[in-house]
Formats: sequence, structure tokens, C-alpha cells
Amino acid sequence: MTATARSIELTQLAARAADSKQAENLVALDVSGPLPLTDVFLVASGRNEPNVRAIAEEVIEKLEEFGAKLLRREGLSEGRWVLLDFGDLIVHVFHDEDRLYYSLERLWKDCPVVPLTVTVA
Repeated sequence: MTATARSIELTQLAARAADSKQAENLVALDVSGPLPLTDVFLVASGRNEPNVRAIAEEVIEKLEEFGAKLLRREGLSEGRWVLLDFGDLIVHVFHDEDRLYYSLERLWKDCPVVPLTVTVA
């Protein structure tokens, strides 16, 4: 199975929103094969707790403006690992240290990478 066009579109929009708040190391993984509940994981890092929260809030705002519905949100108040569930897309915004510890990319290394069209300034 492969991620839907809508999932890819949401992923690109979320990546641009995250990038606008200085998210680092953006990686999108097509997890539609092993996970029947979602299509894509977008993983991003923030330098500190306020940056992680700002990234997550910007992603929520831009995706809701686009018409996506946020189903679940976890970790926003702590700013260490924020999980945003939009159904077909799950966004993980990590503090740098927590991203290294949990290493989602290593856990899902067999999943294809979704190319991102974020313009680097």
C-alpha cells in the first residue's frame, strides 16, 4: 500500500509550516504498509521547548486552515514530544534530545521516505 495523494499534500503543507518556525531535520515516512490507521509520519525537531510548541501550533493552524481536522494532540504543554494526529498524517515534533532517544526513523527504517518540497532559505 502507499500513501494517498491527500496524505502527501497534508505532509507537504505540514512540513512547510514546521519549516517556517525553524524546525530542523524534517523527515516524512510512508507508514501506510505496516500501519492501517495512518499513511504518513512527519518527524521534525525543535531546539527547545518553546520552539517545539511554536512548530506544533503552526502545523495545527495551517492544516486546520486547509480543512484538516486534528483528531488528537499530545504533549503540547510539555514541549518535548508533541504528537499531532490528523488521521492520514501524524506529526511528531521532538525536542532534539528526545528525538535522539526515541529514534523513530530507526524504528521505521523499512518504510519509504516521502520526498519533501520544503524550500531551504
